[in-house]
Amino acid sequence: MKDKLSIVLPAYNESKMICKTRAKLAEVLEKAGIEYELIFVDDGSKDDTWAAIRTASETYPGITGIHFSRNFGKEAAIFAGLSQALGNVVAVMDCDLQHPPETLVQMYRLWKQGYEVIDGVKADRGKEGVLYKVSAGTFYRIMSKATGVDMKNASDFKMMDKKVVDTLLKMPERNTFFRALASWTGYRATAVEFDVQERKEGESKWSLMSLIKYAFTNISLFTAFPLQFVTFSGMFVLLVGIILGIQTIAKYLSGTAVEGFTTVIVLILFIGSIIMISLGLIGYYLAKMYEEIKHRPKFIISETSGVTTVDSKI
Repeated sequence: MKDKLSIVLPAYNESKMICKTRAKLAEVLEKAGIEYELIFVDDGSKDDTWAAIRTASETYPGITGIHFSRNFGKEAAIFAGLSQALGNVVAVMDCDLQHPPETLVQMYRLWKQGYEVIDGVKADRGKEGVLYKVSAGTFYRIMSKATGVDMKNASDFKMMDKKVVDTLLKMPERNTFFRALASWTGYRATAVEFDVQERKEGESKWSLMSLIKYAFTNISLFTAFPLQFVTFSGMFVLLVGIILGIQTIAKYLSGTAVEGFTTVIVLILFIGSIIMISLGLIGYYLAKMYEEIKHRPKFIISETSGVTTVDSKI
């Protein structure tokens, strides 16, 4: 049987890009002689994205559309697409063509050579603000420590063998971080560099607050290190307390009165802040545990177009 490539394309408010993305992928893959299917996943868009996906699936063969009942996030959209993929190799890429389709051909050749996970690594991050680059760099350094995998220029642009996809789909957690999980599986991996392309239409869907939330969520999924802040803070406060205690005893023995209220107030505020931050971190992890034990589905599908095998929820 001929090898087939499934391409998962999460989409949120990308109505202007569906037709262009389909046409560009068809041009590149057909020229390379690669049999393929496209899986567009509409993550509860507020524009006409679903209408564009449905039209494409009804017009062209090999296109499947999945429509969420509401916005569940990119991670849910990726896993919905993975669960639908019928090919024996699966790629995930953005719908806005910032991930160059030509790189898929290079990834596919590497898969044919026996690699099971082919990561798209950003050689150039494109036009990003200084604050964004610094915060992204900090986040990926933390994630690299947590996963043991260099994620400095990691992206969701990946190609995986079907057995890797099956492994990911068997993982029971509800909160997922796709780009880290794919590396965590440990299958034979390699990387391909690509330059981030400029958007053809629309604008980025990520705000600073959504990126911060995304970072906190994914750090908590892979490491309990923030919880150690409680221990380190306690040790630090203990050290400060010992130093101040020695100072107080020394002044008492020398007959010098100890300065009172300013020191006490500063210490109370300092220790109180440490306690509140510690409780906040513990509460955040408890909230994530609470979300997991409820076992709610990662997503709910309200409508499909084309041939689908995916359940309405996973």
